[in-house]
Amino acid sequence: MLDIINARLEILAAGSADKGLQEAVMYSISAGGKRLRPMLLLGACEAVSGSFGQTAIDFACALEMIHTYSLIHDDLPAMDNDDFRRGKPSNHKRFGEAMAILAGDSLLNRAFEVMANACLADFKKENIEAMAVISAASGALGMAAGQAKDMSCKEASPHLLNEIYSLKTGAMFIAAFEAGAIIGGADRDMITKVKEVGQKLGLAFQIQDDLLEADGDSEVLGKPVNSDTKNKKNTYVTVHGYEVAKADYERISAEALKIFEAIPQKSHALHDIINKVINRTK
Repeated sequence: MLDIINARLEILAAGSADKGLQEAVMYSISAGGKRLRPMLLLGACEAVSGSFGQTAIDFACALEMIHTYSLIHDDLPAMDNDDFRRGKPSNHKRFGEAMAILAGDSLLNRAFEVMANACLADFKKENIEAMAVISAASGALGMAAGQAKDMSCKEASPHLLNEIYSLKTGAMFIAAFEAGAIIGGADRDMITKVKEVGQKLGLAFQIQDDLLEADGDSEVLGKPVNSDTKNKKNTYVTVHGYEVAKADYERISAEALKIFEAIPQKSHALHDIINKVINRTK
């Protein structure tokens, strides 16, 4: 699954009227990464239908393009101000802030071009619905809103932090599950259940991110640790404390698995992916 995603991404992300912009785009797309969101989408499609085809693959790659754009912009000085990503200098450190912004913009727009072309090639209501799901999750009703709340919040309450995480991280996890299930032909009951798994997994993922940021290995993570503390950012660890964060992470992860295991499945690939997400060390 990972090889399929990487090979298709190299093809879909390539192409620009400007050589410098093309280099900046491919620098971040080819920098590696876990590809969790596209694998969750393909896994959800396979879980409900028993397989996944070209449409699902292209939607999965579009999801990764959106995620990569968000990382490029997150690292900018005006946002998280991080100099490294995936063990390499951040896009703006390598190409400058202006080119990094344009590289992110290009990836975001290319993602919708890819999904639109996939819909035209396989013209089904379900595919258009899946595109609408990803569009909403990545914009002002989802990830972008979560980032805005995160940037403007000086001191978050537990309730506000959960709201930020549900938008900034959870929305795209839910979208991966929901879009994959829709493309796979799932009924509404199945879609509702996989969305719940995505919501819990997204929150667990972000809490684990905060735990790793607090006590992880920068060489393993490929980015600095303790930067959130230095920048006085709100995290699950700073708001709740390390022990509570760890306990909540374990509880929410177990809840996600329990819900998922109760869902009838035609493939067990997604189960393995979820376990990898839960047990990750970077």
